[in-house]
Amino acid sequence: MDLAPIRNYFTGLQDRIVGELEAIEGQPFLRDAWDRPQGGGGISRLIEDGKVFERGGVNFSHVMGEQMPASATAHRPELAGRRWEAMGVSLVIHPRNPYCPTSHMNVRFFVAEKAGEEPVWWFGGGMDLTPYYGFEDDARHFHQTCKDALAPFGPEVHARYKKWCDDYFFLRHRNEARGIGGIFFDDLNEGGEGGETPFQRCQALMQSVGDSFTTAYLPLVERRREMPYGERERDFQAYRRGRYVEFNLVWDRGTLFGLQSGGRTESILMSLPPVVKWRYNWQPEAGSAEARLYSDFLPPRDWV
Repeated sequence: MDLAPIRNYFTGLQDRIVGELEAIEGQPFLRDAWDRPQGGGGISRLIEDGKVFERGGVNFSHVMGEQMPASATAHRPELAGRRWEAMGVSLVIHPRNPYCPTSHMNVRFFVAEKAGEEPVWWFGGGMDLTPYYGFEDDARHFHQTCKDALAPFGPEVHARYKKWCDDYFFLRHRNEARGIGGIFFDDLNEGGEGGETPFQRCQALMQSVGDSFTTAYLPLVERRREMPYGERERDFQAYRRGRYVEFNLVWDRGTLFGLQSGGRTESILMSLPPVVKWRYNWQPEAGSAEARLYSDFLPPRDWV
């Protein structure tokens, strides 16, 4: 398989997204290129302690190996014993202002090969929004952009990938959503009705999702970045960030794959927020804006 066009797309996407984030922040992101001893490497682009983004990271990685890690073969046992390559862009943005939501986006490609057999390949990805204080206009904009990105690939695709996102980004140990969802898909290698090959369709769908991230997210940052806030809002933001940490370290398949495959720990854990708090059995005050996040935004709903 010719992976050069896919790799070029991912590196170009990283550059475009970082450029738009830098324009909002007003200062450049750190660039950190790294090599993986077992094969491959990547480029991490990061900002910490910025005026707008308390932490933001946009990673590109292209790694490979001779044996699949346990997190992958548990999900796909037929891949055991195959040589593999994985590449993609993954980002998490944690703004400073509590009224600005956190957001995550990931687009990726994976192929596993074995002599004498056809390659097993798939695309995956998605994006989701994690507000601390809910705004219905923001939620509708984000979900509408997700829906628009998937519209060319069939009328049923958005509903399926939205539900997949709601189901995936869910903290089962708390019976609570991480945020208000978006779209999520994995193991994508199916054809469509447009006459293109399954590979062409899946690559185009993945790229449509990647290309739409800044349209979905950055207008929300611009709307909320100057809203005044106090210690109460920062305290609640830090508390809710704890849920983000719990999901990434307990449930996220990408985190497990990266750590089990010998990935670069600094880049994998870049998604974690810089300031976090936990409290014992804390409950929001009835009728408060904090309580409204739980009652009106975290339960899955159709926003568009």
